[in-house]
Amino acid sequence: MNKKGLALFLRARVRPPHPPLPPNQGRYPDSPPSQSLPLPNSNMDPSLSNHHRANNISPSLMLKDVKDWMHASMSIPAHKIEPVDTNLENFLQGYLGLAQEDRRELILVLAKDYDVNRTRVRDLMQQYLSLEPPHALNDGHSSGPEEEGILSAFYRTERNLRDAIKPMYALFFERLNAYPGGLKLLVVLRADLLAILAKENIPSLRALDSFLKEKLITWLSPASLGLHHITWDDSASLLEKIVAYEAVHPIKNLLDLKRRLGVGRRCFGYMHPAIYGEPLIFIEVALLKDVAVSIQDVLWDEPPTPECEASCALFYSITSTQPGLAGINLGKFLIKRVIELIRREMPHITTFATLSPIPGFMQWLLSKLASQFKIGKTETEDASTLSHMGFGSVFRENILLPEEEKMIVDSSVGYAVGNSGLEIMKNLLASTNNEWIKSDCLLKALKPPLLRLCARYLLKERKRGKALDPVANFHLQNGAMIERINWMADQSEKGLQQSAGLMVNYVYRLDHIEEYAELFINEGRIHASPALQQYVNDNL
Repeated sequence: MNKKGLALFLRARVRPPHPPLPPNQGRYPDSPPSQSLPLPNSNMDPSLSNHHRANNISPSLMLKDVKDWMHASMSIPAHKIEPVDTNLENFLQGYLGLAQEDRRELILVLAKDYDVNRTRVRDLMQQYLSLEPPHALNDGHSSGPEEEGILSAFYRTERNLRDAIKPMYALFFERLNAYPGGLKLLVVLRADLLAILAKENIPSLRALDSFLKEKLITWLSPASLGLHHITWDDSASLLEKIVAYEAVHPIKNLLDLKRRLGVGRRCFGYMHPAIYGEPLIFIEVALLKDVAVSIQDVLWDEPPTPECEASCALFYSITSTQPGLAGINLGKFLIKRVIELIRREMPHITTFATLSPIPGFMQWLLSKLASQFKIGKTETEDASTLSHMGFGSVFRENILLPEEEKMIVDSSVGYAVGNSGLEIMKNLLASTNNEWIKSDCLLKALKPPLLRLCARYLLKERKRGKALDPVANFHLQNGAMIERINWMADQSEKGLQQSAGLMVNYVYRLDHIEEYAELFINEGRIHASPALQQYVNDNL
């Protein structure tokens, strides 16, 4: 597609924005015809392969064919290259033609029937335990011919054990990875696997996912990835995919795209040679004089800051393009590579920060408000009983300070109903029309508690030792600190729904990145600016 075609594409229909993915997951420009694979989110079911449509082969027979090709790909000796390649190609095309339910059945077969051969492992373990270690192993002295023979038996059995402990699908994955288009298919397969695991927590599927994830981490190591500066001069198909995949701040039109790739802006993507022309993850950067406090200022900055006057590189969008790479933190390495590149090419840039969404804040806050409102209502109804028994609710907490409660009640006339500031706040934030942002009085009343509660959410709320907010967890484990929460920074419908319009600046202080990352990962310690820390210190 040429630039004119891209413009027509954008005018005709900009694809609806994808739901945001975790930055280490978390979608991808043209593949050669022989390697053409679908986007992970595309609905492949209607598509039987051309071969099967032409021959009117039923889906059930097609599934059997794909199973046979999978089995042959594992069982044919490696030196018979041509039959192996033929079966891999057939499997690759056949899998993509399967309906989702058939993919599920095939993945279950792969996980259960091609798992570790535990009978052989047990036999080898018994064989190993029956060997008597030579004395040289224990006393460190040189061994004679007899002891060398015993050692050889140990080494041979240990090698056999290493081979036996691998699941049988390990060879299949290795062969697919080495075949053109195979790595992309493995990513698609893992996306299907994760979708199944979200509904069915089957041990063999968990083991399959764990093994495949480890393999993908190895095959997609930073050394194998190329950093590509995406510009307006890139192929139209690449730019089309950037438009389609952008998950944080959807690209609205051609002008928006040109602005994000123009003066004062940068876009970088990680590319892998085996996944032709598709960025696995990409990051958008704005070159500014200061750290931005509003996404509106970043997206519609006219005219942009002259690059020679910029001192801040602001990362405002990081999009992982492949659901099948969930849990594989490519973003960490991408950010570090981009920082190194910008420092080398633009030494006057000294600040590296983000303007990030807070996707989990509103869900957490509304849940907290609802639970506290329910507790308060119950306590009011049962006040006499509780008082008589000498009990109060151990779950009750003062979400709002007294002065915040009063300001919300006084400012809510005509906008929301409720008998308390807590109830009014819950009703206002839960409404879908977001009328509260049109009232200066309500904005003034809600600003202090929202900023304070957001600071608590980012700094204190945890899940299994990690920050509860996924974006916060991503940047903190990469070595950033939390600098500032910004009021009304994203006034889009999405921004209001997920975080009441709040956004946060994370700052990467170059001298402390490794230190901060290690302290967060090992001790859960979060570094924040004194102003932000004060929000939680005042309410301990």
